[in-house]
Amino acid sequence: MKLKRFMFFLATILAFSQCKPLQPEGEGIKGTITWLEGNQMPMISDSGETREKPKAVQRKVLIYPLLKFSDLKLNEGLFEPPRINPIAEVESDAQGKYSVSLSPGRYSVFTQEEGGLFAGIFDGEGNVMPVTVKEGQWTLLDIQVNYKAAF
Repeated sequence: MKLKRFMFFLATILAFSQCKPLQPEGEGIKGTITWLEGNQMPMISDSGETREKPKAVQRKVLIYPLLKFSDLKLNEGLFEPPRINPIAEVESDAQGKYSVSLSPGRYSVFTQEEGGLFAGIFDGEGNVMPVTVKEGQWTLLDIQVNYKAAF
């Protein structure tokens, strides 16, 4: 009886060790969108409460060819839409999760806000919210929409 249990245990371990995490086929970007606003400066309070935590939000995500800061107009912390159409658009769900299939390449990613487009990351080459998609891989891009936060 002990030998049967041992063999079952061994077979189970062997079976699970051969499993790979579920990964959708193809390539693209995926992530979570969160919202953060208000005073984010470090503080001490009597209640022990600290700053608010980011909250998952539903937003439209727009993907453009890689854009430079100089290609765009900034207006009160948000960008005016570029003169070109987005390559892809996707809506995040209520938990802020999104994914979009894209061909390998470099892209700029924005969220649609009431007053314009938000992008909060820039690289040393002046690219706005740059992301690289590689063949056969999904790139993780979590977006924190924080244009109404003070740091």
